[in-house]
Amino acid sequence: MTKLIVGLGNPGVKYDKTKHNIGFMTIDEITKNLDVTFTEDKNFKALVGSTFLNGEKVYFVKPLTFMNESGQSVQALLTYFNIATEDLLVIYDDLDMAVGKIRFRQKGSAGGHNGIKSIIKHIGNQEFDRIKVGIGRPKPGTTVVHHVLSTFGQDDYTTILASLERVAAAVHFYLDTGDFEQTMRKYNG
Repeated sequence: MTKLIVGLGNPGVKYDKTKHNIGFMTIDEITKNLDVTFTEDKNFKALVGSTFLNGEKVYFVKPLTFMNESGQSVQALLTYFNIATEDLLVIYDDLDMAVGKIRFRQKGSAGGHNGIKSIIKHIGNQEFDRIKVGIGRPKPGTTVVHHVLSTFGQDDYTTILASLERVAAAVHFYLDTGDFEQTMRKYNG
């Protein structure tokens, strides 16, 4: 079995710590104590790193296509490495959840998230696991675009760091057990 763990975000320094890059930030947290080196792969339009965990190859991915075209990278990787969609896990931001709240889903619609819309469009189904991390709603008078492309305030950033640690622990648990349902029960919330 091979697993593909994808964190959604936007490439470039100016987006580094923005709310929309929670997926990239989570991938960094998951891999910080693993022997994973990321390299830019132009064929996949992504930063890709890999390692073996419990005898299983695991690819960690940060698509470089910008959020709205994330599906290009995901579809190319799934096809090239012959990875089934049930072995795909996508981590991304959700502005309909409070800052730091975590929600696990096994399948479903994009819920308005353009990165997930792109993945569903490119792979042809919505039967893949996901972890959503809440970034909160925009303040009155702030556009959604400005909100998702802005950084967290200090209090929210502290909350987010704790959430990223929790998501990283959940992903490690999932990779150890291979059981996303059990991971959901243990870590949802």
